Amino acid sequence: MQQIILITVIFNFIIWIYLLIFRGKFWLADQRLLPVSEIEIEKIKYWPSVSVIIPARNEAKLLRVTLNSLLNQDYPGNLTIILVDDHSIDNTSLVARCTAQKSENFTKLEVISAADLPSSWTGKLWAINQGINYAKKQIPAPDYFLLTDADIEHSSTNIRQLVVKAEKENLALVSLMVKLQCETLAEELMIPAFVFFFQKLSPFRWVNNPNNSTAAAAGGCILIRHQVLDEVGGIEVIKNALIDDCSLAKAVKQKSTNKKIWLGLTSDTKSRRSYPDLMSIWNMVARTAFTQLNYSPLLLIVTVIGMKLVYLIPSLGIILGVIFGWWKVLAIALLARLLMFLAYLPIVRFYRLSPIYAMGLPTVALMYTLITIDSAWRHWRGRGGYWKGRVYQS
Repeated sequence: MQQIILITVIFNFIIWIYLLIFRGKFWLADQRLLPVSEIEIEKIKYWPSVSVIIPARNEAKLLRVTLNSLLNQDYPGNLTIILVDDHSIDNTSLVARCTAQKSENFTKLEVISAADLPSSWTGKLWAINQGINYAKKQIPAPDYFLLTDADIEHSSTNIRQLVVKAEKENLALVSLMVKLQCETLAEELMIPAFVFFFQKLSPFRWVNNPNNSTAAAAGGCILIRHQVLDEVGGIEVIKNALIDDCSLAKAVKQKSTNKKIWLGLTSDTKSRRSYPDLMSIWNMVARTAFTQLNYSPLLLIVTVIGMKLVYLIPSLGIILGVIFGWWKVLAIALLARLLMFLAYLPIVRFYRLSPIYAMGLPTVALMYTLITIDSAWRHWRGRGGYWKGRVYQS
């Protein structure tokens, strides 16, 4: 038994060495959207036009803050905002119009109502598609579309930074993993890990390398060129995708002549969506966790085993090493545990939390494993992909 445990902890230690050195250095969390200098601004001779598309379903509570952040953007070019009310049962449209009327930039906003949802579309993408089609009728048509959620509060220079990034590096798509709300205990425990696992699954350095097939984006903030979106077939090519952001990034890398995309973190543009308790985060993740595994029972089994092997073995090795005096097991398990701590620490610091939270990754990983299992169970029961009163299946 000692030999089996020793071999297992050695294997785990090797896994963590691989993750830290060879997995795109995802854990450094160093892909950031930097502020734009005055020199860079002066180099822009023509500021492209941008149409912001906001799909909104029952978002009246957040729009006063988030919509104002877009109306008050410091952007030198032509900027229009199209909010698509996706059959809201609250006062989403009314709040949007009233918010705009109180702004000196009220003419930038157009509020339209989504048509009835076709069976082959997800609600969010159907709303986005209608917003884009509406924007295309503008004269001249916009150079870029900014796809953003109704819960995102943009920094005053966010659109300017995104456009400069795209123009300077000739990017087809620029996306930000906005800073998620992290105030409640549940958020402090689960949200940094959510970003950590996302970075591990799709290392941002790999995403940002046009020669690497890894593609990902964050749906809260995606700037995409009009020409590129048309080239890949428009939003229609991903019309039934639950993980729509990554599906769009994948389409750009696979179908566009310009395969250069960029994904990074920001601390200035933030989500105002609150997750007050564990169950609200649980439901948010369970909506698409099994989708990420392509609804495969085999991949689910592999994922569960992998999560246990990667995140729980060091703690098990430490416990058994202390109880039975297996000093080699204890030493290697402690080293693996240290590597895990070092890997998780940068994203914990990004969220301005105590390093103590970095010690809790094994427990949090166990929680995410259980959520993934529950996501599969919901899918098999016909309740997979439930979101805002709608149920989406594969």
